[in-house]
Amino acid sequence: MCLGWTTAAKLNINRIRHTATVLQNGKVLITGGSNYTGVLRECELYDPSRDQWTLVANMSVAREYHTASLLPNGLVLVTGGGSSDGEVSTAELYDVSVNTWTNTPSMAHHRSEHRATVLQSGKVLVAGGWSKKGKYLNTVELYDPQTGVWTATQNMNCSHAYYQATLLTNGKVLITGGLGFSPIGWSEKTSELYDPIVDTWIRTNDMNIDRIDHTATVLQDGRVLVTGGRHSAHIGRQSAELFDPLTNQWTITGSMNFPRFAHSAVLLPNGTVLVTGGSSDTLLSSAELYDPSTGFWAITRNMRSARFHHTTSLLSDGKIFFCGGTFSDPETFSEIY
Repeated sequence: MCLGWTTAAKLNINRIRHTATVLQNGKVLITGGSNYTGVLRECELYDPSRDQWTLVANMSVAREYHTASLLPNGLVLVTGGGSSDGEVSTAELYDVSVNTWTNTPSMAHHRSEHRATVLQSGKVLVAGGWSKKGKYLNTVELYDPQTGVWTATQNMNCSHAYYQATLLTNGKVLITGGLGFSPIGWSEKTSELYDPIVDTWIRTNDMNIDRIDHTATVLQDGRVLVTGGRHSAHIGRQSAELFDPLTNQWTITGSMNFPRFAHSAVLLPNGTVLVTGGSSDTLLSSAELYDPSTGFWAITRNMRSARFHHTTSLLSDGKIFFCGGTFSDPETFSEIY
C-alpha cells in the first residue's frame, strides 16, 4: 500500500478550533470554530464518496473551543464553547436526516476548552474547561440522550482546561494535564480517572512531564499514548509517554522528531499512531508515525499545508481526513492520508 497525502476539496469557510464528527452515514460534520471574520455558527458536511462540501443549517450560537459528540441515536450533541460574548452554557442537537439544529437544555455551567466523552452507557460526560467568570473548572455533568436532561455529578479532584479526556477500553475516562489547579498547585501533570459505575473520580499517578494542548490516543493494547503539548509558554514539547490502565503507571517512550502542541494524533488501522501539524516556534506541516511495538517515531511525508487546532477524522474506508487549522490562506484545501 502506498502511503501519502491527497488533496481533498476545500472548505466553504476556513476555520480553526472547530469540531469534526464522523456521522453514521460516513459523512463528516464540521461545526463552528473561528477565522478572521470572528467566531462562527456556520456548519458544513463533507461527503468522502464525492469529495464534496455542502453548507448545512447554522447552529443557533456561534462557538469555538466547543465539543461535538455523536450519540448512539445518530444525533450530534454540541456543548458550550466560546463566543464573542464569552463562554456559553447552551447545547444543541443536529439531525442530519432533516438538516436541523434543535436546542436541548443548557448545561449548569458556562464552559469552553472543556471535553465531552460518550460513555459506554451512551450518556455524555462533560468536564472542566474555562468559565465565563474567568475560572478554571473542576465541575462535571452528565447528559442523558434518552431524557435530554443534564445531571451534576462528582467534581474532578483538579480543575482542567486545554486538557485531554480519553475513554479507556475498561469504560473509565482518563483525564490528563491541561491548565488548571490541583490541591498542590498547577495541574499540568495531573491525571485522574472517572469510574462511571460508582460515579467517582480517583487521582492516579501524575504524568512525568507537564502538558497543555497535548494529545492522548488509546492504542490497540489498551495503553494510552500522550504526545507533545506545551508548558504555559507557547513552546512545544517533543516527549511522549504511555499510560497503562492495568497498573496506572506512566512510562516515558521515544520522543517525537519535532516539538509540537495543538497538533493531532490518530490511531491507524495497522496499530501505529499518526501525529500531524501543530505549532512550536512556527506552524508545522510535518507528520510522523509511532510504532508501539518498538517505541520509535518515523518521519513520514509532510502534509501539504501547515495546520494547528485542526481536526482529524478516521473515515469508514480507513483513510484519515484532515481539515481546517489555518485561515491565513483562503485556498487551503482539506487533505486525506
